[in-house]
Amino acid sequence: MRPSGRLPNQMRLVSLEPGVSKYAEGSCLARFGDTHVLCTASTEEKVPPFLRNTGRGWVTAEYGMLPRATLERTDREASKGKQSGRTQEIQRLIGRSLRAIVDLSALGERQIKIDCDVLQADGGTRTAAITGAYVALSIAMAKLAKEKRMSKSPIIGGVAAVSCGITELGPVLDLDYAEDVKAHADANFVMTADGKLVEVQGTAEGAPFSRGELDALLDLAQHGIAQLGELQKQAIGGA
Repeated sequence: MRPSGRLPNQMRLVSLEPGVSKYAEGSCLARFGDTHVLCTASTEEKVPPFLRNTGRGWVTAEYGMLPRATLERTDREASKGKQSGRTQEIQRLIGRSLRAIVDLSALGERQIKIDCDVLQADGGTRTAAITGAYVALSIAMAKLAKEKRMSKSPIIGGVAAVSCGITELGPVLDLDYAEDVKAHADANFVMTADGKLVEVQGTAEGAPFSRGELDALLDLAQHGIAQLGELQKQAIGGA
């Protein structure tokens, strides 16, 4: 039995609540069980120097955890004067995942900044951030199109992410913290709505895992991401 009582292919209870931020052009509160991430999208009518006069836009992301997002308080990274390697890696992952489904030429010379703030962490914060960030981005792009600031939304597909792992029960979907810390292997999958892979991060925590086990994790990820895609559509449609 999984600690949560879920079946191996069962997600945690997931909710994607749009429009939670009054001022952001797009926002979504992503809840994956007890992992809660606030995602906001902000537009700027300028691009980084390397994209000036190219006619192309940019999508980037920042990620952070509140001090009491975890069981014990952690200091804000701002108080330390630098971001951790983990934080930098995650926010780059979020940015890459979103740029995979955006036509940067259609975006024009503007930048979309995504902020993902972890309010509460119980495993899978990066996957929840990517899934919620897509909703926030989609809402922001629809707003720009509605305001005639662009002819149409530059979003050309969907993207979501989920974690999987190999535990004593075998391959399981959507690890919470209790499973993650004891997993023999864990992996994060980022996939587009049409089933293409954007990124796969997999690590054996003990003994190496087989190609067959990796395929089983991928099958679980596809199953979970299909469900997340439907929830994303509902959230965007209800914004």
